[in-house]
Amino acid sequence: MNLKTTVLPALALLVGIGIGWGISMQDSPENHIPARTAADYLHAVIEADRTFYTQHIVERMEAMLIVTASEEWVQEKTLPLPVQFLREASRSLDLREAPIRYRLIGSWPLNAGNKPVSNQERQMLDQVVKFGEVVESEVTINDRRYFQAIYPDRAVSRACVSCHNTHADSPKRDFKLNDVMGGLVIEVPLE
Repeated sequence: MNLKTTVLPALALLVGIGIGWGISMQDSPENHIPARTAADYLHAVIEADRTFYTQHIVERMEAMLIVTASEEWVQEKTLPLPVQFLREASRSLDLREAPIRYRLIGSWPLNAGNKPVSNQERQMLDQVVKFGEVVESEVTINDRRYFQAIYPDRAVSRACVSCHNTHADSPKRDFKLNDVMGGLVIEVPLE
């Protein structure tokens, strides 16, 4: 396994998150950018890293029969699934107490922890799935106001489609490439 192909995407993700966090921490009016713009920047970095990881690491390593990706990646010493890659990167932000939050949600999640957390979030996700466009709102989490955007999470590779269509716990089994499979929630503090 080439260290460059496994460490580079994670490093790029952390650099992008650091840039986004730095942008969000600037509070002088001349340096302030709109929350939607900050969320769009974060989305671009997260999606680029996740797509690269899925297409050029997971699929390539599996095609070369070097290593596979699995749900039990820690115990089985495999690659994390793309959703787990995103979840672990997000969790590392929580550990650093960064003000930015992001996670995947779905109408047909394989993991119950990826369901929308409120009726408002469920309604927003329904709009994202139906129209394939970003939906935004303002939410309060732990007495802190956030700009929340839900971006369409599309099936970018055959690995995404295959996993969701064949998984034993999948409530939907007819995904195709480029289908909206759920949403990527990005929350940026408004204070």
